[in-house]
Amino acid sequence: MVVNKFVQESVLKSYQCDRYGFMRPITLMNELQGLAGEHADILGAGRDVCLSKGIAWVLTHMFVDIVDMPRAKDRLVYATWPAVCGPVRSERDFEIRDEYGNLKIRAISQWVLIDLQTRRPVRISDHFPEWTGLPERVWDREFDKCPDFVPTRVRVMACRFDDIDVNQHVNNAVYTVWATESVGFTFRNEHRLRGIDVYFEHEIFPDTKTVRIEVAMDEDETRHKILTDNVEHAKMICYWR
Repeated sequence: MVVNKFVQESVLKSYQCDRYGFMRPITLMNELQGLAGEHADILGAGRDVCLSKGIAWVLTHMFVDIVDMPRAKDRLVYATWPAVCGPVRSERDFEIRDEYGNLKIRAISQWVLIDLQTRRPVRISDHFPEWTGLPERVWDREFDKCPDFVPTRVRVMACRFDDIDVNQHVNNAVYTVWATESVGFTFRNEHRLRGIDVYFEHEIFPDTKTVRIEVAMDEDETRHKILTDNVEHAKMICYWR
């Protein structure tokens, strides 16, 4: 298998942006997920192929560094590529640049391949023996464990019909919405997002009505737990300026 960078260009639309014209966090996360999916299709390891084998790619970590959040009407160049492939984990990098080559966003992610019946990880080489990666990395950072924290506030969010994706669980990008909304309107209005660390643990399914967001807040960093009953589905750290 020959692995090259997958590159796309597009203009950021106003409906993809917030009240100040900056890219919405959910837009950013959806764009990164979409790039990964399209590139996996090209490499012969996309959703349809995986479903035929009874397996699926599952995102476990996503670390995003927002160097300069894109604005409405920016012409952006998106790139992604597999970077590291282990027995059961594969890492994928992303970068977003403007039309002049200036780095706007960089991100690293970790994925595992799971058996859809057992929900357990399987060896990547058993299904995609030629899966490999490029040595280039956008960020020298390890996928460490998210430290625990003591929450200082709790928000309850609704799981909406449109939060469920074709995989029949809450789309990963929605978790970012819950985290960034849980800090409150005033904080969001006075801060801009400069980074996101996401640690996924368990899926949230369509019959879930509400989720609880436990939050600990500082001026430049907020921590979030996303829970239903006593199940922790994800932890997140949001960095602000």
